[in-house]
Amino acid sequence: MPDSGDPRDVTSVPRPDAQVRVFALPPAEGASPTQIVQGFLEALTSDDPGYETAREYLTPEAEKTWRPEWSTTVLADGPGTASGRSVLREDTTEYALTLTGTHVATVDEARSYSPAEGAYEEKVRLVRDGEGGEWRIDALPQGVVLGRADFQRNFLSVNKYYLSAADRPVGAGSTARSAEPAAVADPVYVRRRVEPMVEVVTSLLEGPSGLPASVVRSGFPDGTALARGTTSLTPDDEGRLTVTLDDRAAGVDADTCAEMAAQTLFTLRGLTPTVEEVRLRAGGTSLCSLTGDRAETVAARGSAGQPHHLYLVDDEHRVVRIPAGGTTAKPYPVPVPGALGEGSTALRSVAVSRDEDVAAGVGLDGGSLYVSDLESGASIGEPVLVSRGAREEDRLTTPSWDAHGDLWIADQDPDRPRLLLLREGTGAPREVRVAGLEDPVRAVRVAADGVRVALVVGEGEDRSLLIGQIEPAAHPEDPPTVVGLRSAAPQLEEVTAMSWAGDSRLVVVGRGSGGVQQIGYVQVDGSTPETSVPAALTGVREIAATEGEGLPLVAYSEDGIVRLPSGMQWQKVTAGTAPVYPG
Repeated sequence: MPDSGDPRDVTSVPRPDAQVRVFALPPAEGASPTQIVQGFLEALTSDDPGYETAREYLTPEAEKTWRPEWSTTVLADGPGTASGRSVLREDTTEYALTLTGTHVATVDEARSYSPAEGAYEEKVRLVRDGEGGEWRIDALPQGVVLGRADFQRNFLSVNKYYLSAADRPVGAGSTARSAEPAAVADPVYVRRRVEPMVEVVTSLLEGPSGLPASVVRSGFPDGTALARGTTSLTPDDEGRLTVTLDDRAAGVDADTCAEMAAQTLFTLRGLTPTVEEVRLRAGGTSLCSLTGDRAETVAARGSAGQPHHLYLVDDEHRVVRIPAGGTTAKPYPVPVPGALGEGSTALRSVAVSRDEDVAAGVGLDGGSLYVSDLESGASIGEPVLVSRGAREEDRLTTPSWDAHGDLWIADQDPDRPRLLLLREGTGAPREVRVAGLEDPVRAVRVAADGVRVALVVGEGEDRSLLIGQIEPAAHPEDPPTVVGLRSAAPQLEEVTAMSWAGDSRLVVVGRGSGGVQQIGYVQVDGSTPETSVPAALTGVREIAATEGEGLPLVAYSEDGIVRLPSGMQWQKVTAGTAPVYPG
């Protein structure tokens, strides 16, 4: 330490968090059956690329048939063991052990995550190895079994990207066709420190894991794989990454290659944001290259867009707006242009199209839906939809606009609960069939990709969050169908509010069993993403977020309209209700 001289500023460079690697230990000589099983389970938590050390705990016959890549079973506190012993002959014995635990989730062979529950029990048999007389595992369940903590340390959720299967059917006179397909996120789990870039590109080439072929497609020719011998993928110092494919990709046209490169670039940026350009090769020649800027013109990503305004309903039941990215602690709300901002029709909720040109509002009693352009002089006209529900809570939900300019809304009338679609907000309401759904829809939000829809369903306080895929209709005049429903927040028994907050992520307000209201993030596959939990806020009735990063969460709570800037606490913004970003 210096003992003289003036104090001087010193630039501090933060150190990145150290990556903890786990190395497996081979079986010890003379280990007991219980020690062999415990050593095997610990080896499953290591970073061995092919679980080589774990295989040393198996007999040669078991090693040949064990397939760790088939599945990953996640248990709450890791696998426990219960043992039993039976004598086969006087000179040898066999041990039978049962792996036990509480099931949390399963990751299948396609790397897709699915929540699970209930008790887990699987048999493991050990015998003495014929050569050295050591105990080895002779029969075991396929796949890998881990505790939740080890799973979170070893595995990483990554979005791989596909393309929307087709533009929505366009009727006569329609101008709502998309200029390019949407990039649709398909989250998968890969091992963090075992060449994750190779693994996620391999998964991308294998095709969608959690999405049906009826709603997404891939630009890659069927059967395309990485070139034989590819063991690593690393961008150069300028962020360029070369991916060499097998001969199935050779000879693709320029447009197809651009889609392939865009899918690859979007996918790899989830692992390495420094990737600036992807170059594809096959058949010994270069196919194409694509930079990040050009990729956005090939496929539209919801997370790439940024809205201009936040919208809400003020105390006079008018639609007003404030700048979405403003830094003023209490910005002054301004009525939107047109009839919805004049207050001639009292409103209780609003939804604004993604281009911010049109808005839809639900009347104060929840019974009528109005649609009007956001421009001076625009009229409101007659309601485009009327609910027959006897009570206010049994009428219309807050509407939602999809990427094609179509309007979605649910009628909660107990005598005829329906999910409805209005083409471009003005067409006749058409009922959308939701395959496998029996409970009424209480809230609806369509993702920016136009492929997924989030639904809050249930009766009374028993309300859950489901994610479905929007399957286009074959005929232009028919509504789409929602298929593949799955729970996105199985840990919550009462979901109060939700909003899309990323390409595959939502922010949810709800309450767990016997718990209090909480705000958190969930993935569309039901897993919990690695992100900080929003600061606590009481009495939240509605919440709004954007798919892109950089804009704060906004909520309607006991304190009125509040927002949560990054790294700060909730701030009161203004009086009012029903805050929404476009969508």
